Amino acid sequence: MPQLLIELFSEEIPARMQGGAARDLERMAAERLKAAGLTWDTLTTYAGPRRLTLVVEGLPTATPDREEEVKGPRTSAPDQALDGFLRKTGLTKDQLTDRDGVWFAVIASPGVRTTDVVAGMVDQIVRGFPWPKSMRWGSGTLRWVRPLKRILALFDGNVVPFTIDGIPADNVTEGHRFMGGGKPFAVRDFADYRKKLRDHFVILDAAERRLHILEAAKATCHARGLELVDDDGLLDEVAGLAEWPTPILGDMDPAFLSLPPEVVRLSMKVHQKYFAVRHPGQPGLAPHFLVVANVEATDGGTALAAGNSRVLSARLDDARFFWDEDLKTGFDVWAKKLEGVTFHAKLGTLADRVDRIAALAREIAPLVGADPDQAEQAARLSKADLASAMVGEFPELQGVMGGYYARALPLEGEGRRNAIADAVRDHYKPQGPADTVPTAPLTVAVALADKLDTLVGFFAIDEKPTGSKDPFALRRAALGMIRLVLENGVRAPLKAIMKPAGTMIIVDRKMSSETKYSDDLVAFFADRLKVLLRDQGKRHDLVDAVFAPIDGKADDDLVRIVRRVEALDGFLATDDGANLLAGNKRAANILRAEEKKGPLPTGERQPDLAGEPAAETALAWAVIAARADVDTALEAEDFAAAMTALSRLRGPVDTFFTDVMVNSDVPAERDNRLKLLAQVRDVMGRVADFSLIAG
Repeated sequence: MPQLLIELFSEEIPARMQGGAARDLERMAAERLKAAGLTWDTLTTYAGPRRLTLVVEGLPTATPDREEEVKGPRTSAPDQALDGFLRKTGLTKDQLTDRDGVWFAVIASPGVRTTDVVAGMVDQIVRGFPWPKSMRWGSGTLRWVRPLKRILALFDGNVVPFTIDGIPADNVTEGHRFMGGGKPFAVRDFADYRKKLRDHFVILDAAERRLHILEAAKATCHARGLELVDDDGLLDEVAGLAEWPTPILGDMDPAFLSLPPEVVRLSMKVHQKYFAVRHPGQPGLAPHFLVVANVEATDGGTALAAGNSRVLSARLDDARFFWDEDLKTGFDVWAKKLEGVTFHAKLGTLADRVDRIAALAREIAPLVGADPDQAEQAARLSKADLASAMVGEFPELQGVMGGYYARALPLEGEGRRNAIADAVRDHYKPQGPADTVPTAPLTVAVALADKLDTLVGFFAIDEKPTGSKDPFALRRAALGMIRLVLENGVRAPLKAIMKPAGTMIIVDRKMSSETKYSDDLVAFFADRLKVLLRDQGKRHDLVDAVFAPIDGKADDDLVRIVRRVEALDGFLATDDGANLLAGNKRAANILRAEEKKGPLPTGERQPDLAGEPAAETALAWAVIAARADVDTALEAEDFAAAMTALSRLRGPVDTFFTDVMVNSDVPAERDNRLKLLAQVRDVMGRVADFSLIAG
């Protein structure tokens, strides 16, 4: 079947926009073709530095004929209603169908040529394309990310005739800006288009460009006995900068390696889009860099490498100046500067925040096995680098530079310098699901204090996440805190460690002591814990069941909660667990139904009532034994044993529902059996709220 090929050729498209543009082009084209009634075999888009390309295989030459049934007024309706319906449909009365006293019209629409659909589709896409930023040029009205130069539009090998803002569609495109010969060329179809682009030094597919860069870069490094430092983000970016990417290895002054390697790499990446390299098996960086050029130089890239080396030296000279100036300044000056930096209008300055984090770190330190004095000292240094010149230039290095400065500048207690420096460096961690979790006690104390102050502070001023909006990254902070607690086995109830944080904020900001945030924040943690456990394959409803209050008190010890969830998950995966869950739901349904009729019976169950069935007696004794065993197991936090104790109820519960009629005509028997079911529900509820578990 025919093929559709569209190319939108423009000036350079920013690399960061190309991936999204390809997805938007695919979505917009698919929506419009589908709305027109067209089907296709494959639809593929490509994005590069100067072009967006769409190729659709297997399109029919026209849309199918359509018939649409439209419901009209009732046959008994006034003539005016019928006349309006006839005008709307363009039919006469004898063309209508009477069905059950209602007029129906069948409107036939002949098919439309696919070329007509394509012309309108491309016009709509170009005029409505959702670029993050766009521009208008010349005297036209069209907006595009950069000036649009050409539109290539071929269907079944023929040009689709249309014009957009003075730009006519044709079968012509252009190759590489410098190496492509400078002359446009015509193409017949996608295979011809792709081949001729490559002949004119353009690799169309971004994935192919990416692979080409990676393989050529590694080969170039290997030839010099070096190794490429992987950077997927930079690789994606440079693949969007060059149509004919050519890796070139350059040299830099080895003296720059005295700077922290993160500074060197970031200077290369942010300003110049260079890759760092290293000697295989050796720490640190090598005094070289790899640049991806967009041309094949006749001298093998020697002049390009030299020019880029000079530019990089200028950048690294700036970085070295920042480093030297920062070492002259020091922590005391930075701490003073933080007094003039507002963290949040309702939460004070960064200096206020540092005071709170330091006090919190001292409180948390004993819980994680850290020294309180060291924890307070590390916390007081943790935000100082925000006022440094280096972090002002490279905000991505906050924390990292603080760690370097803590090693290089004078500190109290020289013997603990490394632990404090590590805590300053890593206290932002973990910042995402792939980030590592600190395990050093001092770092854990400061990291927890930092995240706790953020969460309690913003909840206390009612700045909570809403929907998809989370401007202060509180969801990330909560997940980070949960991972810190779980992976380090920190045994501390949430409300207990929240309380000092809340007190500090209330006193510091002169808030009302009645500020409410605790319950909302615990619920927020429960929601984030569900996300974490769901990502690990756990059921989110089990978190609800375990977080639910037992005897009016909710558990907020995250380590204990996860252990209970894991034990409950394992129990429900067994036949005993699944059947006991069903029995619990049946008991709860009976009690709920009876409660609607009137108050449930209260007081102690009367044991060994005359004529009591054996199944009822057996269940009563099983409940007594289970309660004792469950309480003992929960006291020892042996949740597997608690589940085992519950599993022994499975047989007696099944037999009870088989052999015993709960709603006996004898009031005393009915009351006794309802009390027994309530006991079953209550003993199971000591482990979790089974009513919140699906299944």
